[in-house]
Amino acid sequence: MQVVVLVKYVPEPQGSPTLGDDHLLVREGVEGALDPGDEFAVEAALQLVEAHGGEVTLVSMGPEVATGALRKGFSMGASSGLLVTDPALRGADALATAKVLAAAVKRAPFDLVLAGVESTDGYTGTLPAAVAELLGVPSATFARKVELADGALRVERQTEAGYDIVSAPLPALVTVTGSAAEPRYPTLKGIMAAKSKPLEQLSLSDLGLSEADVAPTQRVTSVSDAPEKTAGVVVQAGDDAAAKAADLLADAKAI
Repeated sequence: MQVVVLVKYVPEPQGSPTLGDDHLLVREGVEGALDPGDEFAVEAALQLVEAHGGEVTLVSMGPEVATGALRKGFSMGASSGLLVTDPALRGADALATAKVLAAAVKRAPFDLVLAGVESTDGYTGTLPAAVAELLGVPSATFARKVELADGALRVERQTEAGYDIVSAPLPALVTVTGSAAEPRYPTLKGIMAAKSKPLEQLSLSDLGLSEADVAPTQRVTSVSDAPEKTAGVVVQAGDDAAAKAADLLADAKAI
């Protein structure tokens, strides 16, 4: 079974990312790591190949420093990786990123693509579904458990009331939530082995894509600080308290 996991290197996943003068995230020269949400997808992939055989391949897009995210996945147990890096990709939006990742995944046969629900530096939550559409495969989202049954995909999809059971033929794409199995901690042996695992680096031209194909359709033109919170309003108890509270809610357009 060939499982592909879409992973991302994110700057300062536990802190506040820095914006450059061009209003884009500063990804080089700052602390960064494999996106914490992607670790759950890597763990789900490893459990599948441990149960059914096969290999886990990591696919990512980003600057050279993004190899750090792939190495973390290798130390967990992934077999190989592919990084697409190209100066033309700086500032790529979700659609451009989806085009690049789909083109990278298509380079080799695959049975299943796994991804986190959303990245901690973008939070669009749209990328995996866009990749599935470009690959022409069904997608199942918010999976807390991923299994194979009779050669088909079986997913427990997390809902507010519990979970739904979703099935789909392979190949398919699944997004994995943070309520899935806890990601394993890399062992010293895994960390040492990660240094020798194959990592291929490709440019846009290697994927048959041009700069026009990935030109962003959205750009950040300005950034301003959020307004500081003001003191709240205290409504004293009395006959008109309910009316005052209702007026405040109406002013805030809450009702």
